[in-house]
This record gives sequence, C-alpha cells and structure tokens, in this order.
Amino acid sequence: MKKILILCGHPAQSSYSDALVDAYTRGALEKAADVRVHKLADMTFDTDFGQSRFRDAKPLEPDLQAFWQDLQWADHFVLLHPLWWGGMPAKLKGLIDRVFLPGNTFRYVKGKSLPEGLLKGKTAEVFVTADTPPLFLSLVYGNGIRKQTERQILKFCGMKMKGYHVIGTMHGASDAKRAGWLKKAATRGRKAAA
Repeated sequence: MKKILILCGHPAQSSYSDALVDAYTRGALEKAADVRVHKLADMTFDTDFGQSRFRDAKPLEPDLQAFWQDLQWADHFVLLHPLWWGGMPAKLKGLIDRVFLPGNTFRYVKGKSLPEGLLKGKTAEVFVTADTPPLFLSLVYGNGIRKQTERQILKFCGMKMKGYHVIGTMHGASDAKRAGWLKKAATRGRKAAA
C-alpha cells in the first residue's frame, strides 16, 4: 500500500488548492493508498526561522512536528500551492525553512561541496495554481518557482520528482476548465497510488 502525504500549501481556507487536494485524495484512495493530508491554513507555527545557525533552530511546534513525522512516514509527497508574486506563499516558505533542516532532510558531508539528501527513496509531485499562463511562466519568466521547489528543495533533499504541474490560467477559467483540472488531479492520485 502506497503511503502518500499531501500538503495543501494555500494559507487560506476553501481555496481551489483544497479542491485539488480533495480530487487527488479521492483518486489515490480509489487505488487503496494510505493518505494523510495537512492543510497550511489549519496549521499554527512561527514562520520565521529567526536564527543565523541551523544548530540554534527552535523546537518544532506540534503542527510542524506532525507534518515532519508524516513526511518521514510517506513514500510519496504531494505539494499543492498557489503562485504568488512568482513564488510560494510566505507561510509555506516558512514551513519549509522550519522543517527541512540539516540532519532531517539533508546533511553536510566532509569533503563534498553539496550536501547529501536524506529523503532518498521518496518521490514527490507538485501542483501550482497560477493566473500567469503556464507557457508565459516558462518562456518569459523562466519558471523560477519550479527551479526552487523541484531542484533546490525536493531533489536537494533526495526526493525523485514524479511530476510538476502548473494549473492555469486560473483567472477567468470556466467551470468546465476547472472541472478538467480536478479530473487531472484525481488521475494523478490514482497513478501515484498504483
């Protein structure tokens, strides 16, 4: 049975990201996956790492500790979030700053310039909702958020990417278009669970 952790990285309640999470979850459950969901909007923690050194990191609050435990448990990690000002919401970045720490998700190795990822054996998938047209985001803006999330966070920590999906243009999208994106999320959930 595939163990899947889903993080809804939208800081507000009742977003389209929530609908995508629900669709993905339904798809995965159809294939008998074990699914755990965390919603950023329901989590309470200090987003400011606030230290100059990793060894001085403050203890994780209960919501962050629960997320970290589920990240360790999971085979497959799914992150869904909106694109805000070309990046992820500040609260989501705060979660990453606080949880993805050396000793947890990566470690420095003497004599090597790049750290070793400690989340090897896990896979990851990302969904980003955007008002920016996906082609414009890629060709004109260079899709910086994908480079950050995929290369400098998830792969850096050892995860193997199974998909990166930009969903948009959200602004003015028809109900039929939105329903199609939900169908895609459910299909991806079934595929991840297989």
